[in-house]
Amino acid sequence: MKLENSKGYKKVIKWLKTSKKKPFKFQTDAWQYYAEGYSGLVNAPTGFGKTFSLFLAVVIDEINRLEAVPKSTSKKKQSKRKPAGLKLIWITPLRSLAKDLARAMREVCRELELDWHIGVRNGDTPQSEKLKQKKQMPEVLIITPESIHLLLAQKNTHTYFVSLQCIVADEWHELLGSKRGVMTELGISRIKGLLAERHPERLLRIWGISATVGNMEQAMEVLVPYPNLLKTIIKADIEKKIDIRSVLPDHIDMLPWAGHLGHKLAHKLLPIIYKSKTTLIFTNTRGQAELWYQTLLALDENLAGLLAIHHGSIDHELRNWIEDALHSGTLKAVISTSSLDLGVDFKPVDTVVQIGSPKGVARFLQRAGRSGHSPYETSVIYFLPTHALELVEAAAIKEAAKTQNIESREPVVMAFDVLIQYLVTLAVGDGFDDTKLFFEVKQTHAFTELLPQEWKWIMQFITTGGDSLTAYDEFSKVNLVEGLWKVESRQMAMRHRLHIGTIVSDPMLKVKFITGGYIGMVEESFISRMKIGSSFTLAGRVLDFVMVKEMTVLVRKSKLKRAITPSWMGGRMSLTANLGSILRKKYNETLDKSHQDIELDFIYPLFERQAKISHVPKDDEFLIEMIDTKDGYHLFAYPFEGRQVHEIMAALIAYRLGKIKPMSFSIAMNDYGFELLSEQVIPLDENEVKTLFNPAALSEDIVASINATEMARRKFRDIACISGLVFQGFPGKYIANKHLQSSAALFFNVFSDYDKYNLLLRQAYDEAFYQQIEEPRLAAALHRIQSSKIVMVKSDRYTPLCFPIKVDSLRENMSSEELSQRIERMTAEAEKKNNKK
Repeated sequence: MKLENSKGYKKVIKWLKTSKKKPFKFQTDAWQYYAEGYSGLVNAPTGFGKTFSLFLAVVIDEINRLEAVPKSTSKKKQSKRKPAGLKLIWITPLRSLAKDLARAMREVCRELELDWHIGVRNGDTPQSEKLKQKKQMPEVLIITPESIHLLLAQKNTHTYFVSLQCIVADEWHELLGSKRGVMTELGISRIKGLLAERHPERLLRIWGISATVGNMEQAMEVLVPYPNLLKTIIKADIEKKIDIRSVLPDHIDMLPWAGHLGHKLAHKLLPIIYKSKTTLIFTNTRGQAELWYQTLLALDENLAGLLAIHHGSIDHELRNWIEDALHSGTLKAVISTSSLDLGVDFKPVDTVVQIGSPKGVARFLQRAGRSGHSPYETSVIYFLPTHALELVEAAAIKEAAKTQNIESREPVVMAFDVLIQYLVTLAVGDGFDDTKLFFEVKQTHAFTELLPQEWKWIMQFITTGGDSLTAYDEFSKVNLVEGLWKVESRQMAMRHRLHIGTIVSDPMLKVKFITGGYIGMVEESFISRMKIGSSFTLAGRVLDFVMVKEMTVLVRKSKLKRAITPSWMGGRMSLTANLGSILRKKYNETLDKSHQDIELDFIYPLFERQAKISHVPKDDEFLIEMIDTKDGYHLFAYPFEGRQVHEIMAALIAYRLGKIKPMSFSIAMNDYGFELLSEQVIPLDENEVKTLFNPAALSEDIVASINATEMARRKFRDIACISGLVFQGFPGKYIANKHLQSSAALFFNVFSDYDKYNLLLRQAYDEAFYQQIEEPRLAAALHRIQSSKIVMVKSDRYTPLCFPIKVDSLRENMSSEELSQRIERMTAEAEKKNNKK
């Protein structure tokens, strides 16, 4: 029978008609494929109902199933609702998504008269609610990857999944490139395995919902790697209209630098905020969000009470209030980080502002989709540059959006720390049979390449601590009990449950008024630098630091209007390879005017200046500027590969130059290029550039040029925490970051000396090379430079391209006042030299 002839389908169509809606083709395709037993991936633009493409598929299936069950002939009404059991697990990466999803799903069930309970399970769920779920699971459970693993750490877990029909991984692209994605893969594989053991006849469907990524086919294979499942990608043939507008400055400085524009343009945000219903203002870091909140309030006091700030360090009750206020439209604007990036549907939001470069096309489009969330509405996003050269990025993003040139998300593989944590999780729960589980784990994409000897090493590690830790009982966590591997120690089980997850950050301290009332969280490393009486901003408030008591920062309201902003780890994102490639092309187009971008027209005088005193590189050219100043001898190179790649490339070139002539360098970099500064003349001419930037012997030279061991040691801290080698402390009594680092470093040294084949040690070096050093991308950049025309320019002054890099190098050692004075002096000197010419 065709699905459209079924009772469930007709009922859903009738319900949609009552609100004058009809399903999109991709939605009905998803319903049909689901009915036929398929798994797969749904891809559609924001606001077109990706959630309903799968949620309603499960609902239709349930209505049809109920219709097929013979009706009871008994006249006695059932007084008590008989739960149907858990039917659908909906995995979501963000807590803020869960509340919104639950609200929408409950509304659908109520209007379709489907007696289903929708439950939410994450770090914000009260303990009382979790206990209720333990006694009786809801029909739909919206859950984070970490909470799935916490479920698997309970006894008799298999009873939860008896009725399970489907698992959906929402915003799968967001999980895909992280260890949380590996957690999701392992969690799904265990649930699938538990069902197969007890109900081999049961078909479990696995679906993902994803924004557009460059590797869509691979994204599906990672989520659904099982050859016995039918699978498909359902792509909506609908284009979402996006209106990208740049906020242009009134005039352009000939020597731009990062941060010089942003706050000067703040007054241009006010009319945008007032003419919109509600505006979401995105920054890349929490620190920037706090600063912009203060800036906008200082500009217009009338925004008090209408402007809010939302990021992961703000107390969850306050975050919930802000999200509710966004739904009701009582706020004019909210300044946010990635905490509101994903699928939350705030109807009143009709405008989005991106402050500074988003560093990637996918992230920008994701944020744009927060406005005009309904079908056929245009998403409006303003790009506010923090320095003039970012206007070229705005033009590049417009082109990438038009051509759908979107980054791939590379899946994480062979994350041994996650696998070790997972095995102990299962041992804390019902235990596991290692032979069966090896086969199950091997089926996941993350561990397809797992070798029997590696599995043997991991089993030895969790049972005895491996070769180097056998003498210590605390590392003998798992024992064989009646044929299953289990954790018998209650204390060990409790300690393990406390730290299930892969997000390892600096320990967070709660911030609370001395009179009562929580404000949010700050990292321990920030507070450790604070003196009593000093002030800082959080959640838009200026606070005076009083003391730290029992892992809580006590504060009082400050009389100051401005103060320092906490810095959070991971503040500086790097330009993606896609955006870098389009950026090089846009530099080409600016001078020859082969474009229709107002941003490039606006920045034309700056490029004229660059061309006059140096050169504007074409996309088949590689520019090096050799500049002599009072500071010394500078080499500026422009690969346009992002800050992270430039950091390693600069160290590599410095090392290779040092082999030619012993000399020391200071290094600075931004997303466009890097600087080497020396007190001696740098021995380089145009003919030697390709030799210097040669990809040959790359791995050896990287190891020699940077402290690869130190990078691996830093990576090992997170690996040690995730794998349970290092205990992070009890709630309210977390172990200080420096102690975690020293404990992890101790293990790193022990393994390096006595356990050379330790898989966690190997993983630390792999992560350092592929994630931090990005060796494949570095190699690709060097290969591209080999086939480029080398342009070397010598000058006695800073150019518009190199000036932002120079300012970034000064920023590290100067106060903001000293920096602005130095910038003024450098700008005046440059102007003087230009006027002479």
